[in-house]
Amino acid sequence: MDIAVLGMGRMGQALAGCLLEGGHRVRVWNRTTGKAGRLVSAGAEEARSVAEAVHGAGVVVTMLADDAAVRAVALGELRASLDASTSYVDCSTVSPALSGELAEVFPRFVAMPVIGGPAAVSARQAVWLVGGDADRVDRLGPMIYSLSDTVRRYDTAPLALTAKLTTNLLLLSGVVALAEAFAVGRSGGLEDDQLRDLLGASPVVAPGLHNRFDSVLTGTPDGWWTTALGAKDAGLALEIACAAGVELPQAEVVRHLYEAAASRHADADISVVTDLYRRQAPTTS
Repeated sequence: MDIAVLGMGRMGQALAGCLLEGGHRVRVWNRTTGKAGRLVSAGAEEARSVAEAVHGAGVVVTMLADDAAVRAVALGELRASLDASTSYVDCSTVSPALSGELAEVFPRFVAMPVIGGPAAVSARQAVWLVGGDADRVDRLGPMIYSLSDTVRRYDTAPLALTAKLTTNLLLLSGVVALAEAFAVGRSGGLEDDQLRDLLGASPVVAPGLHNRFDSVLTGTPDGWWTTALGAKDAGLALEIACAAGVELPQAEVVRHLYEAAASRHADADISVVTDLYRRQAPTTS
């Protein structure tokens, strides 16, 4: 298939690379240039504009940071450039409301957020949450199943985003709980090696937390899901519940914590929320 991928963050690059390995012809675009060198070397074509990227494509995919970025691209140059026969797939983590709006605007829209980081996407081990009309989704089969064998299908685009944000909130909350457990252990005198021995293979730690266990323990800032995006996703989850008249007091705290972490380390991985629990050294005057 001829596929255009708009957005060359870590996830967008992983997605485009996986599509290339799957035998698709891929054209990529990013608002700022210079991020697609590895992909171009692997056979992708880099476009200078959205219009150039989508010209002749059978499928256009966006993988962008948030509602504002998706809205700017999708309802801007993409809408003006896209042929009515072209499928549009948004893989970004956005609000269900925006996803529903895009489904109204674009005749062949499908939402396809992903559970898993760049490494999982590259290894075809990610879980793709596909929401939209069954016929539209079926047309995308060659693309979808070149990305992963693990696909969850939903009747509408907003349901796929709800599923994504449900998962994200659980992981964000789990990282906070792990950071607080480490804080308790340290406060009582346990060393980090003892905490690793105690909890590293413990069944009380959810499987999804294991790939961040050492990062939370050490406060390593490297990763793919930034504190700013974590705060954004917690906020989107809260919006879903609020619209249904449901209060989420723990989620409010989780969002606040990631906002606090983002004020210090906006571009660091969500694991650095653990820094909020580290005892501060006394100041000297």
